[in-house]
Amino acid sequence: MTGIASIRELMTRNMRQSGIYIAFVAIIALFAILTADARNPWYQGGLLLSPGNISNIVLQYSYILILAIGMVIVIIAGHIDLSVGSVVAFTGAVSATLVIKNGQPWWVGVLVAIVVGLLVGAWQGFWVAFIGIPAFIVTLAGMLLFRGATLLTLDNISLSPFPQEYGRIASGFQNGLIGGQGFDAFTLVVFAIAVAGYAYSQWRSRQARVRYQQVVESFPLFVLKIVLIAAVVMWFAWQLATSRGLPNVLIILAVLIIVYGLITNRTVFGRHVYAIGGNLSAAQLSGVKVKWVNFWIFVNMGFLAGVAGAVYSSRSNGAQPAAGNMFELDAIAACFIGGAAVTGGVGKVTGAMVGGLIMGVMSNGMQLMGIDQSVQQVVKGLVLLLAVAFDVYNKRRAGAAR
Repeated sequence: MTGIASIRELMTRNMRQSGIYIAFVAIIALFAILTADARNPWYQGGLLLSPGNISNIVLQYSYILILAIGMVIVIIAGHIDLSVGSVVAFTGAVSATLVIKNGQPWWVGVLVAIVVGLLVGAWQGFWVAFIGIPAFIVTLAGMLLFRGATLLTLDNISLSPFPQEYGRIASGFQNGLIGGQGFDAFTLVVFAIAVAGYAYSQWRSRQARVRYQQVVESFPLFVLKIVLIAAVVMWFAWQLATSRGLPNVLIILAVLIIVYGLITNRTVFGRHVYAIGGNLSAAQLSGVKVKWVNFWIFVNMGFLAGVAGAVYSSRSNGAQPAAGNMFELDAIAACFIGGAAVTGGVGKVTGAMVGGLIMGVMSNGMQLMGIDQSVQQVVKGLVLLLAVAFDVYNKRRAGAAR
């Protein structure tokens, strides 16, 4: 296989997934140019790519990315969850009531927020899996129910502030642990280890495909791909290291991405989720316990909504009755933009993360440019529509090829 053929194969093997990375790079480049300082247009690629702003993007959109991890699993199985924004508000309200109003330790608030999220997930999973009510209806009811529960819990008033320890969950940084002059060495070491681990895992995967005589990219192209990814990741690490260090919330997010990447790709449960979304009847005939898998999908979504509730309340340093408004739409949009199929059976955690980052970069870039909020909503809606249209186009093209 020639190098040119390898590149073509690499780009077209799955256009839904590879296309989103190209779009992500293009959007970053566009807003880097549009937000450039007129006095020094080449400085750090514009305001968008300045160290402080990159750190802010991580902090501002971390809870949407956490929700997107759970949402993509829900969507792969052929469901939808419209309640996650209200669940984020409700879990944050319960945590604030315990910690701020009743003086409980900060960790009790975090733990209870997660437990409440799990209970909410079990409640909704029961109606979907065992009663058979469509997830759209159950979670629409949940959106109203848990928004009302938030108002009752807070008595229609905001609660703040949290103790400093609680605030560090989403606003704290790991900085200065092993020194560094003008940069945080610990951040660079952590990312270097991550890059080495990624390179090793890719090498093992390539070797396994070779053993099974599957098509792989040429070795020079494989090395080039690893080097490019490593360069981008270490550049990102340098931006964080020269700003405030490694955000605590990024550590939480990285752990969740790794864990759920393994769950969806390497476990029986993950394979069952894809089977249910791809062909429900075939999954039932194959012995998949569809009801229990659907139940645990929503329990998991509730768990991640609880985590996001703790992170968001930490970020906002309190709980508000209107917290989490429209979060469900941002999480759903992240999944569809990231390559999840409308009909289920297709999607990846990494794709949802890229989709969420695209939404975050667009929002941040438009804010830096001073674009009106109403125009931002129009742009987001158009991007979501185009992403779904691209999915439909791919399906029709695949059907015509058969």
